[in-house]
Amino acid sequence: MVAVREAHLSIGGGEFFALLGPSGCGKTTLLKMIAGFERPSRGRVLLDGVDVSDVPPWKRNVNTVFQQYALFPHLSVADNVAFGPRSRKLPAAEIDQRVSDALDIVRMGELAARRPSHLSGGQQQRVALARALVNLPRALLLDEPMAALDLKLREAMQLELKRIQRDVGITFLLVTHDQGEALTMADRIAVMNHGVVEQVGTPEQIYQRPASLFVAGFIGSANLLPGTVVDRDGEDAVVQLCAGARVRAAGGSHVGVTEPCTVMLRPERLRAVADPPADGRCVAATITQVVFQGASSRLEAVLADGASVVTQIESHHRPAFLQPGQPVWIAWEPGAAFLLAGWPAIAGTSGDVGRVEAPR
Repeated sequence: MVAVREAHLSIGGGEFFALLGPSGCGKTTLLKMIAGFERPSRGRVLLDGVDVSDVPPWKRNVNTVFQQYALFPHLSVADNVAFGPRSRKLPAAEIDQRVSDALDIVRMGELAARRPSHLSGGQQQRVALARALVNLPRALLLDEPMAALDLKLREAMQLELKRIQRDVGITFLLVTHDQGEALTMADRIAVMNHGVVEQVGTPEQIYQRPASLFVAGFIGSANLLPGTVVDRDGEDAVVQLCAGARVRAAGGSHVGVTEPCTVMLRPERLRAVADPPADGRCVAATITQVVFQGASSRLEAVLADGASVVTQIESHHRPAFLQPGQPVWIAWEPGAAFLLAGWPAIAGTSGDVGRVEAPR
């Protein structure tokens, strides 16, 4: 069985890069090849232009932070951080300075004398980061380092990690299955599926203009409506949806007339209205439920072909007619509809799931 089949990546110096995908897609295997724990059966791993494919991990100028921080319980925070420089037999004065600088970067200087058992999960993560940074690596590899943290702490540490990366200016490579984590921290993201890199781009590119049905469904929540291209009008395609409506969608220049396609609509770019807008950017639906989620509410509706559609509405501006069982028009702004080749495995809303199946 091949874990990684196609992964052609170039990561820039000082870049925060994320490998994103569901469990078993090959992202951790790819990280291990970069770190030196796995040897590629084909291809090369280059570091600063030098082939390090056969170089053992301890001789590569990269450090890895794993899910389990593996701090030495009998050593203080400072001694944990100093372990690497001491193993390299650096001068004592240089070790002290490096440890002090690393702890200042992660804001743990005041807790240098504590043992790991007296630290919170977030504090232990910071110590693990300092221990990796103290060796001045060319790149820092992060294997889902926040998986063990609770939601609030994980969100806070996302911003903290971004700050640390900006302060130290070295390359960070993050492996995660959490879309929000990747979108928040990364300068660029590689989305993987079944051992293949499906798309590389900025968070905005990945989210707004996905390269495949898998990327569209895996990143955030998306309404994927199947149809057929019936005409082209400049850069737009005219699509006959299986739900009955005829709509326009941007993108998909490689999808020809009469070919199956999917129109992607992000929930936040939709609105529910009582009457169809004159521009025709809408589909008829029936509301199935409205779920209050604080500042916004989640409106779920079903189309004529049985496909589900989700949109978001502001809770304090929710019209009285938006009730389960009521007919409604789901409308969108110009440019919100994006065209993709092929039909999704399941028509309707995808998202908030660990794996999205889509034809390759």
